[in-house]
Amino acid sequence: MTWFPSQEACVEYLERVRWPDGFVCPDCEHHGGWKASRGRWVCGGCRRQTTVTSGTALHGTRTPLAIWMAVVWEMTGDKTGISAMSIYKEWGFGSYETAWAWLHKLRRSMVVMDRSRLAGVVEVDETYVGGYEEGVTGRETNTKSIVVVAVERRRGRNGPVSGRVRLGVVPDVSFASLYAFIEENIEPGTLIVTDAWSGYKSLKRTAYEHQAINVSRSGKKAHEVLPLVHRHASLLKRWLLGRHQGAVSPENLDYYLDEYVFRFNRRSAKHRGLLFYRLVQQAMRTDPSPLPTLLSPGAKNSNW
Repeated sequence: MTWFPSQEACVEYLERVRWPDGFVCPDCEHHGGWKASRGRWVCGGCRRQTTVTSGTALHGTRTPLAIWMAVVWEMTGDKTGISAMSIYKEWGFGSYETAWAWLHKLRRSMVVMDRSRLAGVVEVDETYVGGYEEGVTGRETNTKSIVVVAVERRRGRNGPVSGRVRLGVVPDVSFASLYAFIEENIEPGTLIVTDAWSGYKSLKRTAYEHQAINVSRSGKKAHEVLPLVHRHASLLKRWLLGRHQGAVSPENLDYYLDEYVFRFNRRSAKHRGLLFYRLVQQAMRTDPSPLPTLLSPGAKNSNW
């Protein structure tokens, strides 16, 4: 609140973040314009008016920007994140739904679109997120969400340690679904280490190197063969149950996975202010997410 004592201070900061080299029209991409009344920018080319939050994750907000800045600060500063209920109570939102929507707008800003893919040696496996399910075996599921986990394997003093991580929901464990995730998140030429599931067999015919380990024949347990992916599967479930009390709908799971990845991949950041800046910067580059697009049928009350 010391950094952003007024609406004007917030606007000036966001303008520097969004247009570090001067105003650029979001419609025609013309460089240059002037400030008109009510803080609006007028494009020197097409003459259209805009504000610094127009067309961003903060589009159309009527809440003082200082509160947005405070929520972003809390979201990036807390090791496990914040819940919608906590900011609903702390900042006096009119409804829990509004607080929930704010956090989801920020979660949609946590993925850098041109981020580099994982490389080196990468462990890949799937985990299942959801409640208890009867009558299924192996990789079968009727109600749970299937999450693919990919982790860079790096050398540590006492064994392999995690590098960067990627998570994503897939519709099934077929080769087509698994390969789509791998291709999007892992650099070609990377050595991918998996178990012997048939969905990974065709990797040897792609641009990736593939090491398949048959867990049952190895004489080891699955978490010993692929320690990193199992560790992250466990951490993810504990985070969802602990911080969010398991109240995460399958329709929105991907965005919670993005938050997990954002936090873990920046776990060693020494400056909290840099994390704050990165999230604000991404929010200025993220398209608006009106409430109807955030809510899926039954999502508000669909707990796992």
